[in-house]
Amino acid sequence: MPSLTEILSETAAVGSGFDVIRRKYIKALSDLTGRNVIAYYSGWLQKPPIKDLQPLVSVNDNDKNGFMATIHQLDRSQGLDLVLHTPGGDLAATESLVDYLRQMFGTDIRAFVPQLAMSAGTMIALACKEIVMGRHSNLGPIDPQIGPFPAHGILEEFKRAQDAIASAKTPAEQASRIATWQPIIAKYSPSLIGECSNAVDWSSSIVTEWLKTGMFAGDADADTKASRIVAELSSHEQTKTHARHIHLERLQELGVKVTRLEDDQALQDAVLTVHHACVNTLMRTPAVKIIENQKSVGFIVQAVFQVQPPNGMQPSAGTSDGIPETQPANS
Repeated sequence: MPSLTEILSETAAVGSGFDVIRRKYIKALSDLTGRNVIAYYSGWLQKPPIKDLQPLVSVNDNDKNGFMATIHQLDRSQGLDLVLHTPGGDLAATESLVDYLRQMFGTDIRAFVPQLAMSAGTMIALACKEIVMGRHSNLGPIDPQIGPFPAHGILEEFKRAQDAIASAKTPAEQASRIATWQPIIAKYSPSLIGECSNAVDWSSSIVTEWLKTGMFAGDADADTKASRIVAELSSHEQTKTHARHIHLERLQELGVKVTRLEDDQALQDAVLTVHHACVNTLMRTPAVKIIENQKSVGFIVQAVFQVQPPNGMQPSAGTSDGIPETQPANS
């Protein structure tokens, strides 16, 4: 007869109904492909846009713990299919995560994007040997952000100011243009231009290298193909906004190795079912991030929203404002 401790452990291992269904379909995808599967899901679309929550839903260094837990004891010779749904996040954490994944699986990694992999999520996808997307799927620009501002945009604005002042034909015209641009440029710190330039060079160089050694490994035109993709996706001037949604057809025009999910009906059904199961969990539980493999090993980050009534008043039913508490949990 099992002890109370053993019963508690067994119950925790089974998880909630959300866990049971999600794990069932992640395993079904792995059974279909014969490869390892890790679902890497963020709940940024399902949770309220609270400032303190944003670091949790973004790519961050804590995600490495989740991948370490889920990769442990996997047969790495089977490669990895990464089901990716993320708004992006920290550049240093992204570089470190890709490096770790490649140490574990080499370049035998495919990215499945059922809906969105933006910013750093796009960078992770481009580090894979192949990307699988549907008609409804999107990647995004990879131009780095400095706080809420695009680094490319800051550099472009500074260059416009320089050009406008330098092209003035008279001292009076120059003084007028300086007066126009001074309050705009004054909002930037003295070191910001250098930081922006470094961030642009950093993101472009690592993605170029990942493309050359992964997606275009052994290709005689690897340098040219990688440079074209990075030039387009990292250019704020070309993409206009960091939130731009880039479809499969445009990525194929750029030379990205993208496979249509619709070309394999069984695979499409399996991938989208995993997507729906993960989204269902993020919609209806406190989970804000899921990292989970086909062996039901998962790392789930939760955020509990505490009510903070204004002016000392008692909270009324249905109040949902508050500050999130993070509760990372292995399950």
